[in-house]
Amino acid sequence: MTLHLPNPDGTLRAHEPRTAPPAASGGGRGSAFTSRTVFSAAHVVADPYADTTPDGPAAVDWDATLAFRRHLWSHGLGVAEAMDTAQRGMGLDWPTAAELIRRSAAEARSAGGRIACGVGTDQLTATATTTLAEVRTAYEEQLAVAEESGAQAILMASRALAATAKTPDDYLEVYGHLLRQAAEPVILHWLGPMFDPALDGYWGSSDLDAATDTFLEVIAAHPDKVDGIKVSLLDARREIDLRRRLPQGVRCYTGDDFNYPELIAGDDQGFSHALLGIFDPLGPLAADAVRVLDTGDTDGFRALLDPTVELSRHLFRAPTRFYKTGVVFLAWLSGHQSHFTMVGGLQSARSLPHLVRAYELADGLGLFPDPRLAQERMRNLLSLYGVNQ
Repeated sequence: MTLHLPNPDGTLRAHEPRTAPPAASGGGRGSAFTSRTVFSAAHVVADPYADTTPDGPAAVDWDATLAFRRHLWSHGLGVAEAMDTAQRGMGLDWPTAAELIRRSAAEARSAGGRIACGVGTDQLTATATTTLAEVRTAYEEQLAVAEESGAQAILMASRALAATAKTPDDYLEVYGHLLRQAAEPVILHWLGPMFDPALDGYWGSSDLDAATDTFLEVIAAHPDKVDGIKVSLLDARREIDLRRRLPQGVRCYTGDDFNYPELIAGDDQGFSHALLGIFDPLGPLAADAVRVLDTGDTDGFRALLDPTVELSRHLFRAPTRFYKTGVVFLAWLSGHQSHFTMVGGLQSARSLPHLVRAYELADGLGLFPDPRLAQERMRNLLSLYGVNQ
């Protein structure tokens, strides 16, 4: 049945939704990848019945949230938990994030899935009197939660550290302290200001070349404690240059949701692994693509993944930090949750034209397990906005 989708000028255009579900996943479903390590940063499902306010404690539907992680693990993907995709710093408070880490880590053990969890300082609000010691203590509290849960730690960029540090040496001090006490090698996370404006000037400089030098200095001082780095700067050339400068054995996990196919495919001097928010909605398709890459078929990998870039760039367009709205929207259309409600009311962060285009692109890629369900839910959403069919 035709859907009439609104244009920004108020006119309507016809869209013929797919009627057939996507093709069955390729061989090896659920088995580990052999050529790349791949994490999907996963969203959280809000409790739609909780009486909450945007600035109040988060209310999570734990059953639906954990079910989505099992979905990702079933396709062989690792889960990057409690990251910015899970609305850290945008609705998910630290007490709820800590509970999320504990529950997801336990679920990973039960399901045999790989998990790494975000460690930050979001229980601390920096003021003019905040000290580096207080930032370090906040990091330590969260690191202990991740490690006690049995999860690999991802040291996320810290708003409090960005606000408190005065020089690159302050970053060297804080990260050096944390890496020395980490029980197992961690992933270092460099999140650019397009994802979080409060992180501008991270590593002690707004000059990215200078910031990169400091970042590499942290790694060089503790290479045995760094499993890898996650780079989310949306700059493919810079990521390639950075990964070529990493010490032997330290991986680069791309967080570039604009250029991930070419970065994962790599070149004759190396490649990036993946830790991506876009692999939340792309999970099964991304897993199929990586399994093709496991056979050495780079062209086949690109043929599967390149067409997804238009959708990813749409979801992550400026202001990039609101990409989570599109991710949860597609999870709802795909049947992974029963509602389009988000922690902190963030479902309102993107316009109807933005959501409509996300639906069109996802439908064109065949992402919806049940296209008729997606169509019906889209029809219901349009009616709420006064778009009659």
